[in-house]
Amino acid sequence: MSLLAGIPLAAGCGGSDAGASGSPALTPGRARQVVAEYAATVGQAGDRLDASLLPKVETDPQRTMDTAAVRLRQVSGARTGLLKFSQVSVIVPRLSGYPRWFAASAVSGSGKGALRHALLFTQEKADAPWLLAADPFPTGSSLDHVALDRDGYATAVAASSGKGLAMSPGALPAAHAALLNEGPRAAGADRLAPGPRTTEAFAALRRVEAGLRKSGVTLSSRFEPGSAQVRALRTRDGGAVVWYVLKQREAYSAAKKGKLTVTGDLVGLAPPSSVSTRMDTTVLIQYLATVPAHGRAGVSGMYRKAVAASGR
Repeated sequence: MSLLAGIPLAAGCGGSDAGASGSPALTPGRARQVVAEYAATVGQAGDRLDASLLPKVETDPQRTMDTAAVRLRQVSGARTGLLKFSQVSVIVPRLSGYPRWFAASAVSGSGKGALRHALLFTQEKADAPWLLAADPFPTGSSLDHVALDRDGYATAVAASSGKGLAMSPGALPAAHAALLNEGPRAAGADRLAPGPRTTEAFAALRRVEAGLRKSGVTLSSRFEPGSAQVRALRTRDGGAVVWYVLKQREAYSAAKKGKLTVTGDLVGLAPPSSVSTRMDTTVLIQYLATVPAHGRAGVSGMYRKAVAASGR
């Protein structure tokens, strides 16, 4: 089946700039309040190692990924401590209908431990809670380039629209998955710029597979577009900054028992005793990318987390 099938589209996106003449999703003041409320609750979840708090402030894919992160920390007893954001800047688009959403740029930690966030919050219907849907960690300041109108509001770009762009935002997941599966020569892969999350990630995975084979373990991996809706905002240069998700399915096998172990990111997802000669895992990967008016899309942010594992 073609990877181009089933690309998720943003709701209510009929034109090139979705909701360009609509009303703001919420006021900037309320958006900042949502970010603060989120930080307080998710900080408690990390400090208490209590994943039951996450549904109050998160939705998928973020909730599934952070639930797996809490399970990992429960095993190690590593509490995160309370979450504090600095340099918070909210980006509120004009939208028509629901679901509504907005973005926020923020920094957690300080010094060498500082981490930049590209937060994406959604509201499914009127009076529903605002929940964090995605939080890829960008290496640059992509959100600083979002275009704002005279009133300070952003413009949402339809996932299905390629008008004025090198590619439509909704085509990014399939192109990225094809590159990671088949390499830079895959159909559509040339739409993505080379870098650590594209061509270098493909090469690194092949090196890992080769190294595992030498130790008696076979790894097969397959990427596909995730079910999360693609969200995009117009940038000042006419491009778009885009949030999207990929799903990675991994299958490990070994001829001899003892070769496979539950370690690293998989801890807490499957009992070590359940793995003998086969292990299957599911990984979710959030990305933040910038699509220019001309040229290749650059992937600047990522949050990767294994969310399921089973063995036999």
